[in-house]
Amino acid sequence: MPWHEVWDNVTHNLFKPLLLFFCLGFLIPILKVRFEFPQPVFQGLTMYLLLAIGWHGGEQLAAIKPTNLGAIAGFMVVGLVLNFLIGGVAYLLLSLMGGLRRVDQAAVAAYYASDSAGTFATCVAVLTGLGIAFNGYMPVMLAVMVIPGCLLAMYLVARLRSRGMDPAGNMPDEPDYSPPVPVGPGAATRPATGVSLNPVVPQHSWPDLERQWSKVRVLKEVLVNPGLCLLIGALIIGFVSGLQGQNVIHDHDTFFVSAFQGALCLFLLEMGMTASRRLQDLRSAGFGFILFGLLAPNIFAVLGIIVAHGYAYFTNTEFKPGTYVLFAVLCGGASYVTVPAVQRLAFPEASPTLPLAASLALTFTYNVTVGIPLYIGIARAVAWWGL
Repeated sequence: MPWHEVWDNVTHNLFKPLLLFFCLGFLIPILKVRFEFPQPVFQGLTMYLLLAIGWHGGEQLAAIKPTNLGAIAGFMVVGLVLNFLIGGVAYLLLSLMGGLRRVDQAAVAAYYASDSAGTFATCVAVLTGLGIAFNGYMPVMLAVMVIPGCLLAMYLVARLRSRGMDPAGNMPDEPDYSPPVPVGPGAATRPATGVSLNPVVPQHSWPDLERQWSKVRVLKEVLVNPGLCLLIGALIIGFVSGLQGQNVIHDHDTFFVSAFQGALCLFLLEMGMTASRRLQDLRSAGFGFILFGLLAPNIFAVLGIIVAHGYAYFTNTEFKPGTYVLFAVLCGGASYVTVPAVQRLAFPEASPTLPLAASLALTFTYNVTVGIPLYIGIARAVAWWGL
């Protein structure tokens, strides 16, 4: 596979309407244009994109033979495990680079252990425009690979709390750490939050019950996330409609398929504005953090392509060419919707700006401009080499 084709893909993508709308949005805050994208409109566009992806995926899912379900389920398990691994590698890389508190390292790693619906939607549009086919169950993979980031964050932060993290998120060996404050002579200590830990309190004390209820709320946020519900719900509806034949799905295809590109252009306009505003959050992060946000998608996306090819080879499963690219995008993307919502409940000690600056201003921007055409070229090269 000649690498000049990769360069042609990148340069050709630079002038596609999708990217040009993103660039326009990116320039609006820089030029200080007095324009605010209406949030209700943006929410409506997000709803539409999730419903359209789910609907079309459900249609494709209805055409799958039952004999292939085992291989598809196995591939989803691989995606789930791989995103856990990606989160662990991200946490290790951030630890080696330094400059961040450990709770912030855990938060950023959790964002990268999830995936990006916006990047996925953009990739679907690019592949469709290039006529590159992909397997219809990939929207299910999108929903599955969101979960590892949420669970990994809960595990890492719980581990940090057990090692003495204070309520502000600082560890004992980090600056500004606030040690527990003694309550009185011979009494137990209490954290700076003011929650008393009296040693005579029964095992199932009110703080214990409150912590258990907090875990239930977090789990509910993960499983009953609005975005996931819309995606999975539309997928089920598309699947049921697809089983009834083209006469049922034809009219809705006009709305969910034909209008997809235009809605995505408006969505990317707003995402460009948001990414541009997040650039200023990177000033205090350091060069190592910026380097991570640009290198991580390449490392994890290539890893995804290799793993997908390995799974196809060892299980004798046939994937369409676009499936490798979409799987690369799911591995190389970073969450900016689901994990932030979980963060508010599960680990509010972490910075709310740094993970979003990395996922939006760096990784999302890179993926929709350079990453997607690059991954298409790499996927073709790996297939050409027969790996």
